[in-house]
Amino acid sequence: MVGKDPDALPLKREHELRRSGRFTLIIPVRVKWKSEGGPVHREEAEAIEVNAHGAMLRMKERPMPGTLIELTNCISDEVAQARVVAIGRSKPDTIAVELLVPSDDYWGITFKLKRATNDLRRLEQEIKSGPTDSRVLREFREAVDYVRKTAWAVNEWQERQLKHKDTSTVLSLLTTERIRRATQLADAIVADMDAQELTPESPVFLDLVRAMGRLNRRLGTSPDEQDGA
Repeated sequence: MVGKDPDALPLKREHELRRSGRFTLIIPVRVKWKSEGGPVHREEAEAIEVNAHGAMLRMKERPMPGTLIELTNCISDEVAQARVVAIGRSKPDTIAVELLVPSDDYWGITFKLKRATNDLRRLEQEIKSGPTDSRVLREFREAVDYVRKTAWAVNEWQERQLKHKDTSTVLSLLTTERIRRATQLADAIVADMDAQELTPESPVFLDLVRAMGRLNRRLGTSPDEQDGA
Protein backbone atom coordinates (compact mmCIF):
# COMPACT_ATOMS: atom_id res chain seq x y z
CA MET A 1 0.00 0.00 0.00
CA VAL A 2 1.18 3.51 -0.73
CA GLY A 3 1.08 6.27 1.85
CA LYS A 4 -0.45 9.62 1.12
CA ASP A 5 -2.42 10.05 -2.06
CA PRO A 6 -1.13 13.14 -3.95
CA ASP A 7 -4.48 13.50 -5.67
CA ALA A 8 -6.51 13.17 -2.47
CA LEU A 9 -9.34 15.60 -1.95
CA PRO A 10 -8.99 18.08 0.93
CA LEU A 11 -9.76 16.36 4.22
CA LYS A 12 -13.36 16.72 5.35
CA ARG A 13 -14.43 18.10 8.70
CA GLU A 14 -15.86 15.54 11.10
CA HIS A 15 -19.48 16.66 10.74
CA GLU A 16 -19.18 16.28 6.97
CA LEU A 17 -18.05 12.68 7.38
CA ARG A 18 -21.22 11.59 9.15
CA ARG A 19 -23.27 11.17 5.99
CA SER A 20 -25.17 8.39 7.73
CA GLY A 21 -25.58 7.58 11.41
CA ARG A 22 -22.75 5.75 13.12
CA PHE A 23 -23.49 2.70 15.22
CA THR A 24 -21.48 1.53 18.19
CA LEU A 25 -20.07 -1.94 17.52
CA ILE A 26 -16.85 -3.76 18.36
CA ILE A 27 -15.44 -5.36 15.21
CA PRO A 28 -11.84 -6.65 15.11
CA VAL A 29 -9.90 -5.38 12.09
CA ARG A 30 -6.39 -5.61 10.66
CA VAL A 31 -4.89 -2.35 9.45
CA LYS A 32 -2.04 -2.19 6.95
CA TRP A 33 -0.39 0.97 5.65
CA LYS A 34 2.91 2.40 4.51
CA SER A 35 4.25 5.58 5.96
CA GLU A 36 5.73 8.04 3.50
CA GLY A 37 9.26 6.90 2.72
CA GLY A 38 9.06 4.34 5.52
CA PRO A 39 8.25 0.67 6.18
CA VAL A 40 4.92 -1.13 5.91
CA HIS A 41 2.99 -1.11 9.19
CA ARG A 42 0.51 -3.73 10.37
CA GLU A 43 -1.67 -3.61 13.44
CA GLU A 44 -4.56 -5.49 15.00
CA ALA A 45 -7.21 -2.90 15.88
CA GLU A 46 -10.91 -2.47 16.60
CA ALA A 47 -13.66 -0.62 14.79
CA ILE A 48 -15.77 0.89 17.57
CA GLU A 49 -18.17 3.05 15.52
CA VAL A 50 -19.16 2.17 11.96
CA ASN A 51 -21.40 3.19 9.09
CA ALA A 52 -21.54 2.51 5.37
CA HIS A 53 -18.97 5.25 4.69
CA GLY A 54 -16.32 4.46 7.26
CA ALA A 55 -15.48 3.92 10.90
CA MET A 56 -13.78 5.07 14.04
CA LEU A 57 -10.84 2.78 14.77
CA ARG A 58 -9.16 2.24 18.11
CA MET A 59 -5.47 1.46 17.62
CA LYS A 60 -2.02 2.05 19.14
CA GLU A 61 -0.29 3.63 16.16
CA ARG A 62 -2.16 6.40 14.38
CA PRO A 63 -1.46 6.93 10.68
CA MET A 64 -1.53 10.57 9.67
CA PRO A 65 -4.64 12.04 8.00
CA GLY A 66 -4.52 11.43 4.27
CA THR A 67 -2.81 8.03 4.61
CA LEU A 68 -4.29 5.23 2.54
CA ILE A 69 -4.82 2.00 4.49
CA GLU A 70 -5.86 -1.56 3.77
CA LEU A 71 -8.63 -2.56 6.18
CA THR A 72 -9.49 -6.22 6.79
CA ASN A 73 -12.64 -7.24 8.66
CA CYS A 74 -11.37 -10.10 10.86
CA ILE A 75 -14.82 -11.67 11.12
CA SER A 76 -15.48 -11.94 7.38
CA ASP A 77 -11.90 -11.54 6.07
CA GLU A 78 -13.27 -8.98 3.62
CA VAL A 79 -10.71 -6.37 2.58
CA ALA A 80 -11.48 -2.72 1.84
CA GLN A 81 -9.39 0.30 0.95
CA ALA A 82 -9.80 3.34 3.15
CA ARG A 83 -8.30 6.75 3.91
CA VAL A 84 -7.51 8.23 7.30
CA VAL A 85 -9.49 11.46 7.58
CA ALA A 86 -8.99 12.54 11.19
CA ILE A 87 -7.26 11.73 14.45
CA GLY A 88 -9.52 11.49 17.48
CA ARG A 89 -9.53 14.43 19.87
CA SER A 90 -11.88 13.31 22.62
CA LYS A 91 -10.56 9.76 22.16
CA PRO A 92 -6.80 10.13 21.56
CA ASP A 93 -6.32 6.42 20.74
CA THR A 94 -8.69 6.58 17.75
CA ILE A 95 -8.67 7.60 14.11
CA ALA A 96 -11.54 8.20 11.71
CA VAL A 97 -11.31 6.43 8.36
CA GLU A 98 -13.40 6.70 5.21
CA LEU A 99 -13.98 3.74 2.90
CA LEU A 100 -12.95 4.62 -0.65
CA VAL A 101 -16.00 2.67 -1.84
CA PRO A 102 -18.94 2.98 0.60
CA SER A 103 -20.47 -0.39 1.44
CA ASP A 104 -23.62 -1.53 3.24
CA ASP A 105 -22.19 -5.06 3.45
CA TYR A 106 -18.60 -4.60 4.66
CA TRP A 107 -19.36 -4.52 8.40
CA GLY A 108 -21.61 -7.60 8.25
CA ILE A 109 -25.01 -8.64 9.54
CA THR A 110 -24.60 -7.08 12.99
CA PHE A 111 -24.26 -3.62 11.45
CA LYS A 112 -27.30 -4.26 9.25
CA LEU A 113 -29.36 -5.31 12.27
CA LYS A 114 -28.31 -2.18 14.18
CA ARG A 115 -29.24 0.06 11.27
CA ALA A 116 -32.54 -1.75 10.66
CA THR A 117 -33.45 -1.38 14.33
CA ASN A 118 -32.74 2.34 14.16
CA ASP A 119 -34.77 2.71 10.95
CA LEU A 120 -37.71 0.85 12.47
CA ARG A 121 -37.73 3.13 15.51
CA ARG A 122 -37.84 6.20 13.27
CA LEU A 123 -40.52 4.59 11.12
CA GLU A 124 -42.59 3.88 14.21
CA GLN A 125 -42.70 7.60 15.01
CA GLU A 126 -43.63 8.47 11.42
CA ILE A 127 -46.45 5.91 11.41
CA LYS A 128 -47.85 7.46 14.57
CA SER A 129 -47.71 10.97 13.14
CA GLY A 130 -49.71 10.59 9.93
CA PRO A 131 -52.35 8.61 7.99
CA THR A 132 -51.26 5.37 6.33
CA ASP A 133 -52.91 3.07 3.81
CA SER A 134 -54.47 0.34 5.99
CA ARG A 135 -53.57 -2.47 3.59
CA VAL A 136 -49.95 -1.40 3.38
CA LEU A 137 -49.82 -1.04 7.14
CA ARG A 138 -51.25 -4.53 7.59
CA GLU A 139 -48.68 -6.02 5.21
CA PHE A 140 -45.92 -4.19 7.03
CA ARG A 141 -47.16 -5.45 10.40
CA GLU A 142 -47.26 -9.04 9.14
CA ALA A 143 -43.76 -8.73 7.64
CA VAL A 144 -42.36 -7.34 10.90
CA ASP A 145 -44.09 -10.11 12.85
CA TYR A 146 -42.53 -12.72 10.57
CA VAL A 147 -39.06 -11.19 10.97
CA ARG A 148 -39.54 -11.05 14.75
CA LYS A 149 -40.41 -14.75 14.93
CA THR A 150 -37.56 -15.67 12.60
CA ALA A 151 -35.12 -13.68 14.76
CA TRP A 152 -36.42 -15.46 17.86
CA ALA A 153 -36.00 -18.87 16.19
CA VAL A 154 -32.45 -18.12 15.04
CA ASN A 155 -31.51 -16.81 18.48
CA GLU A 156 -33.03 -19.87 20.17
CA TRP A 157 -31.27 -22.17 17.70
CA GLN A 158 -27.89 -20.52 18.41
CA GLU A 159 -28.36 -20.73 22.18
CA ARG A 160 -29.32 -24.41 21.98
CA GLN A 161 -26.28 -25.09 19.82
CA LEU A 162 -24.00 -23.45 22.39
CA LYS A 163 -25.58 -25.53 25.16
CA HIS A 164 -25.45 -28.71 22.99
CA LYS A 165 -29.22 -29.09 23.14
CA ASP A 166 -31.60 -30.45 20.50
CA THR A 167 -32.28 -27.83 17.79
CA SER A 168 -34.78 -29.82 15.71
CA THR A 169 -37.83 -28.43 17.51
CA VAL A 170 -36.73 -24.85 16.76
CA LEU A 171 -36.33 -25.61 13.07
CA SER A 172 -39.80 -27.18 12.98
CA LEU A 173 -41.24 -24.03 14.57
CA LEU A 174 -39.58 -21.95 11.88
CA THR A 175 -41.09 -24.16 9.18
CA THR A 176 -44.51 -23.82 10.82
CA GLU A 177 -44.13 -20.04 10.77
CA ARG A 178 -43.26 -20.12 7.05
CA ILE A 179 -46.44 -22.12 6.39
CA ARG A 180 -48.51 -19.64 8.40
CA ARG A 181 -47.00 -16.76 6.46
CA ALA A 182 -47.59 -18.50 3.11
CA THR A 183 -51.23 -19.03 4.08
CA GLN A 184 -51.58 -15.32 4.88
CA LEU A 185 -50.06 -14.37 1.53
CA ALA A 186 -52.38 -16.76 -0.33
CA ASP A 187 -55.41 -15.24 1.39
CA ALA A 188 -54.15 -11.74 0.52
CA ILE A 189 -53.81 -12.72 -3.16
CA VAL A 190 -57.38 -14.04 -3.16
CA ALA A 191 -58.56 -10.75 -1.64
CA ASP A 192 -56.72 -8.80 -4.34
CA MET A 193 -58.36 -10.93 -7.03
CA ASP A 194 -61.78 -10.43 -5.46
CA ALA A 195 -61.16 -6.69 -5.53
CA GLN A 196 -60.17 -7.05 -9.22
CA GLU A 197 -56.77 -5.53 -8.47
CA LEU A 198 -55.09 -8.64 -9.75
CA THR A 199 -56.12 -10.97 -12.59
CA PRO A 200 -54.96 -14.45 -13.64
CA GLU A 201 -53.67 -12.86 -16.85
CA SER A 202 -50.96 -11.00 -14.90
CA PRO A 203 -47.49 -12.29 -15.94
CA VAL A 204 -46.48 -12.95 -12.31
CA PHE A 205 -49.23 -15.56 -12.01
CA LEU A 206 -47.35 -18.04 -14.17
CA ASP A 207 -44.55 -18.33 -11.57
CA LEU A 208 -47.14 -18.59 -8.80
CA VAL A 209 -49.03 -21.39 -10.58
CA ARG A 210 -45.79 -23.30 -11.11
CA ALA A 211 -44.79 -22.91 -7.47
CA MET A 212 -48.23 -24.03 -6.29
CA GLY A 213 -48.05 -27.00 -8.64
CA ARG A 214 -44.72 -28.08 -7.12
CA LEU A 215 -46.16 -27.71 -3.63
CA ASN A 216 -49.29 -29.71 -4.50
CA ARG A 217 -47.21 -32.51 -6.01
CA ARG A 218 -45.04 -32.58 -2.91
CA LEU A 219 -48.12 -32.78 -0.71
CA GLY A 220 -49.54 -35.48 -2.94
CA THR A 221 -52.88 -33.71 -3.36
CA SER A 222 -54.66 -31.63 -5.95
CA PRO A 223 -56.29 -28.26 -5.28
CA ASP A 224 -59.75 -29.82 -5.76
CA GLU A 225 -59.00 -32.54 -3.22
CA GLN A 226 -57.82 -29.92 -0.73
CA ASP A 227 -60.96 -27.84 -1.19
CA GLY A 228 -63.12 -30.90 -0.57
CA ALA A 229 -61.23 -32.00 2.51
